[in-house]
Amino acid sequence: MADNRKILVRGVNWIGDAVMSAPALCSVKWAYPDANITLLANPAVAPLFEKDPHIGAIIEYEDVYRTLAGRLRLSRRLKMENFTTAILLQNAFDAAFITWLARIGHRVGYNRDARGVLLTKAVAVTKETLQAHHTRYYLNMLTSAGFNAPYRLPWIYLAGGQRQSALEALSNLRRPIIGINPGAAFGSAKRWPPERFAMLIGRIIKEKGGSAVLFGSQRDVEISAVIRGFIDPGVLAPTAEAAGTFLDLTGKTSVRQLCASIAGCDLLITNDSGPMHIAYAVGTPVLAIFGSTSPELTGPPEIPEHPEFSYRHRVIRRDIKCAPCFKRTCGDLTCMNAITAADVFDEIDAIWGRSKAVFFDRDGTLCEDADYLNSFDDFRPYGGLDRLMALKDKGYLLIGISNQSGIGRGIVDEEFVKALHQVFIDKYGFDDFYYCRHVPGDNCACRKPSPGMLLRARADHGIDLKNSIFVGDKNADMETALAVGARPIFFRTKKHTLSLMGIKQISNLDELHALV
Repeated sequence: MADNRKILVRGVNWIGDAVMSAPALCSVKWAYPDANITLLANPAVAPLFEKDPHIGAIIEYEDVYRTLAGRLRLSRRLKMENFTTAILLQNAFDAAFITWLARIGHRVGYNRDARGVLLTKAVAVTKETLQAHHTRYYLNMLTSAGFNAPYRLPWIYLAGGQRQSALEALSNLRRPIIGINPGAAFGSAKRWPPERFAMLIGRIIKEKGGSAVLFGSQRDVEISAVIRGFIDPGVLAPTAEAAGTFLDLTGKTSVRQLCASIAGCDLLITNDSGPMHIAYAVGTPVLAIFGSTSPELTGPPEIPEHPEFSYRHRVIRRDIKCAPCFKRTCGDLTCMNAITAADVFDEIDAIWGRSKAVFFDRDGTLCEDADYLNSFDDFRPYGGLDRLMALKDKGYLLIGISNQSGIGRGIVDEEFVKALHQVFIDKYGFDDFYYCRHVPGDNCACRKPSPGMLLRARADHGIDLKNSIFVGDKNADMETALAVGARPIFFRTKKHTLSLMGIKQISNLDELHALV
């Protein structure tokens, strides 16, 4: 393959597709870690990648570039950047034409839209390719072009502060906080009827004692207004927002704010849409309603064998002869009308976690920090560890959460880590123990302060993170807790100093019992 030190990736145009293409972007960076990677993307999806560490720069494909003169101007701009390779995740002829005009030497993409002659590596589109989930569709293109592109879940990189700000904005709402996304940009055939959403919201408020948050773009304002009109006036009083039962954010959030707000919900109920994809890519449980489209192609993606994070989800659809039809509009919406508000409401408990847990960092919290502990000879548990089981009498699960970059560095034996964690389970009563094997440069979703391991625990054990506690001796532990709304407790040692304000501190494990 040609020199790939400067790579242009032409991204896709829809939010959902952009989310599903994220693992492919990761694979490009993994293949060429020293490369300078630039994403050319629609302004509507570009914010999804603002904090993505796999991308060095973003060029927005603005409306001024959509004319022939604009395409020539863009191609000149790209030519001045001296890109050596263009990877075209977008299927359009336009993507190949512009990069050909820019004289980018190596151009990789699917052989679609009559553009094969403009590509230096035209990847064949097979029947199997078209039947694959879209996340795998983009990865398959790279694999066929010679990249090592393993399957992973899409992940949207949100700063801890963004998650915390969204949690604060939702803090006055009653729980469970259930996000509602009634729109779908592709067309009305993908939209569950507004009156069904209204009935569902009423039951969430009255029967679950929770709250509903309406999401959508500016074009969904009318749909949200229709829903509000259908909601029982006795449920949606003028003071509903003040009472913490209802919040309408339709058209009021940026893309980044939308991502963080969905991350702050206990679950999202949604049509097949951009926000559905955002939800699983920030780890939020999803109830997805499908009619005219196929969840096998664009539904919540499957969890890999060794995930960096996880999420619970349910797809609700009916076996209708004409579905999926993939039409934008439909005269009778039989597939959607066959799904009742009760059908959706009855699935909430299946993905809404209500267990509570105390999470513990390992080294420096449960045992002495031996700097890459790799032998039972160096394992020195702290006093009080054997008394933590008393917390289970108060209804808490005990779960360990540990960064283990020594595995990725090749200085810690992963089998030893598993054996040690089994000791915590067998001897000390822990319910589970998660670890991240990655080094910081891997930019994974699981290494603290990223919340991936907590999200895995929520999915595996049905945990209510906002009703849980995280005990750790590092600022990263506290930041992880705050990112998901868990209560942070700092374990004070001589090795680390707490830099965050307003957090309870303990100096030994026995002091924890008085705080729980």
